[in-house]
Amino acid sequence: MIAAVVLSAGESSRMGRPKALLPVGESFFLERIVTALRATKVGTIYVVLGHNAAALEEKIKHLPVTILVNSDYSLGQLSSLHVALRALEKEPLDGIVLHLVDHPFIDPALVDRMIDAFYASQKPIVVPVCRGRRGHPVIFARKLFAELLAAPLDQGAKSVVRAHTADTLELETDDEDITCDIDTPEDYRRRVGGN
Repeated sequence: MIAAVVLSAGESSRMGRPKALLPVGESFFLERIVTALRATKVGTIYVVLGHNAAALEEKIKHLPVTILVNSDYSLGQLSSLHVALRALEKEPLDGIVLHLVDHPFIDPALVDRMIDAFYASQKPIVVPVCRGRRGHPVIFARKLFAELLAAPLDQGAKSVVRAHTADTLELETDDEDITCDIDTPEDYRRRVGGN
């Protein structure tokens, strides 16, 4: 089984308001991501909160997810992934689909293609690539969990990806949304519209 882990613990300082709750269509970023993941082959969905966790949890308690809280969120994204991996240690998982809350446009069909490719290739990392650019989500096999937990917090998961270049499956896609990273109000207006 593959679990999904969505990282949503940061301060959203450049955005000025929580990215998880930014409106998109009839929903908001985190809700859109969870809805998409629910339409895939992933099992349980975990969301890691950090900054203003209690207030955010109140807004997302209707979502069918397991909420985890990273009290050390200021240490960066990898610290949030560590919280998730520790929570998942005893789960019978083959790997995780790792996604970020500031990438709201996630395609369920692409996630399923990635999962199928993960099992077919037996590669420990699967990453989507559009016109030479890597994006999100990324699949990590269970056998990399210990490496991810040992990785330097200031380097993030990229250090593990770099260490396994030859073992990484790049899955080609025409979906440019894999690189759609919304960090600032300008990014939001350009990609989503509104205020």
